[in-house]
Amino acid sequence: MGFSSMTVNEHYHKLENLMHSAPIVQLVGARVKISRAQAKIILPIKHELFHAAGSLHGAMYFLALDNAAFFAVNSLVEDVFVLTVSFNIYFMRPVSEGVIRAVGKVVNSSKTQYWAESVLYDNNDKEIGRGSGVFVKSRIKLSPEIGYQ
Repeated sequence: MGFSSMTVNEHYHKLENLMHSAPIVQLVGARVKISRAQAKIILPIKHELFHAAGSLHGAMYFLALDNAAFFAVNSLVEDVFVLTVSFNIYFMRPVSEGVIRAVGKVVNSSKTQYWAESVLYDNNDKEIGRGSGVFVKSRIKLSPEIGYQ
């Protein structure tokens, strides 16, 4: 990894800006903090994001879990955007107030693939979901045009 022209912390900060600039992230109000091979996502629970039975929709579980794992992987890749190839989720319990917090970490990598896992917690640090995925490098350059600035 050659962070010759920028520091590792600058890379993490630019990745945070990239996530925060995404329209879906702006819509739901998620925030991220990135470090080496790890990312933490905070997502406020809003009534507008509920399913008909009165709890946070599973799509928001996916958004938090996938982004936590994704940005943990992209913390290790400084030149291109990574892509989620597959992602498995386990829903453990519903949540309807407060915030949710996802913690993602890279667990393995090869020349072409990265494996990452993430765990989702409620306000009381109770596990409410879990996910794991496979990620690959894309051909999309990390640049200001996609929010990497």
